[in-house]
Amino acid sequence: MNSHKDHTRYQRQIILKEFGETGQEKLSAANVLVIGAGGLGCPALQYLAAAGVGHIGIVDFDVVELTNLQRQILFTTNDIGRSKAEIAAKRLSELNPEIKVQVFNLKISNTNALDIIKDFDIVIDGSDNFETRYMINDACVLLDKPLIYGAVLRFEGQVAVFNLLDSETQVKTNYRDLFPNASTQFSVSCNDVGVLGVIPGIIGTMQATEAIKIITGIGKPLSNKLLTYNALNNAFYDLEIVNSKENKNYPKTKEEFLNYKYDVMCETSSTQISSEEFEQLRNDNNVIILDVREKDELPIVNEFKHMQLPLSRLKNELNTIPTKNKIIVFCNSGQRSSQAVIILKEHFPLVEIQNLSGGIVKWKETNKIAI
Repeated sequence: MNSHKDHTRYQRQIILKEFGETGQEKLSAANVLVIGAGGLGCPALQYLAAAGVGHIGIVDFDVVELTNLQRQILFTTNDIGRSKAEIAAKRLSELNPEIKVQVFNLKISNTNALDIIKDFDIVIDGSDNFETRYMINDACVLLDKPLIYGAVLRFEGQVAVFNLLDSETQVKTNYRDLFPNASTQFSVSCNDVGVLGVIPGIIGTMQATEAIKIITGIGKPLSNKLLTYNALNNAFYDLEIVNSKENKNYPKTKEEFLNYKYDVMCETSSTQISSEEFEQLRNDNNVIILDVREKDELPIVNEFKHMQLPLSRLKNELNTIPTKNKIIVFCNSGQRSSQAVIILKEHFPLVEIQNLSGGIVKWKETNKIAI
């Protein structure tokens, strides 16, 4: 704390006896990486910048879209089409010009994750897909970096702190202890079933809170715990995370990490069909097209013949699906349909089954069809 100006900006937290100028100095010296400048990343970034975290990194390769503005509160209508990471960095610098904001305007992957993460003290995961979550987790385990996890869906959200040794139990867990394999998770996203706009704000703010607690040493972080919040009934509940006996199949060295096939593990790219490829096949009578969304979900699809069987009923009604040479599955974003492909492959091992990459929303956008 070198100036009266510094003291004034952070006065309301400096006067907390548990915090003080020592806590503020720790924040000023800290380096926090936020992966994803979306619904979770935006509030986390704002509060970290406002609190005075000295060095903040932002990783995001996406651009602002109109649908983001309901929950990604760093952006405005004028930002549509512009880089999320760059706009977020600009807003944080305007909020607090005393901090350093570093932009990584790229897609994080196992080829660059270790080089990006190594220079930061704490990582906040604001990603929205399992492939990235597993990859970030494994990188943090290899580099021994605390990872603050968050996820949201509909009216609920959850937050946890991974790879941080609990001072009382001397136990350290990670994301793979909660979800040992991608197949243990039900793959849906906000793109599929929606999210109340304030939920990412609540969870992203909680992620920032955990980062501040870890940096300053105040309170007890959520290490080895998963905290869940339900907005509809104002309920908070938590569960203990224990070391999983199944937690064996993850990269143990940098070389293994660089060669690890996260897309295969999460059953994604090997079964994908692009919007362009789908366009060539959608009217083929030898292809079954299956919509696994719930009834009456938007957007409505009337451009081609298809059958509908929601993912929630798929296992119990597999015998209703005609068996032909190929089955193409779709949902809104491609995540539920990816889960459906796994189920269908188990039941129809001799049939070629593919997932419409990006879902029906991307197909309509690619073909300039109104949603």
